[in-house]
Amino acid sequence: MVYTESISVKTERRLQVIDITHRVLDVLSRSGVSDGVLNVWTPHTTACVTVNEADPDLWEDMLEAFTRLVPVEGRYRHNEKYRWMPREQNAHAHILTSMVKPCVSIPVQNGRPLLGTWQRILFVELDGPRSRSVQVSVLGG
Repeated sequence: MVYTESISVKTERRLQVIDITHRVLDVLSRSGVSDGVLNVWTPHTTACVTVNEADPDLWEDMLEAFTRLVPVEGRYRHNEKYRWMPREQNAHAHILTSMVKPCVSIPVQNGRPLLGTWQRILFVELDGPRSRSVQVSVLGG
């Protein structure tokens, strides 16, 4: 059995981390799946999903590390190609999404995701603010 729902995420900043764990767990609950796999996917090339702690200070540290690694204002061929389109000055976001990835898969046992004590499911905006979607699929029985 596969159960799928889409959830909406509205971001407010260019770079932002949003905890979507409760919303994903609501989908898992509605699925009725007891044992299987939970897959969380964002169909965007400038946003990603990860699992990490529920610590807003850590989230800011992550975003600062991302911008040190791949600066927003860096010199990129993608940005130069679309220099006449301000909204397309986002090569940094494409690069970071390729590194962090657009999805996570989490085992489900007895109707609960096997997340560690501090683990949360995080949506990472890299080119906001935007309205985004996240696809949540639960596979199992």
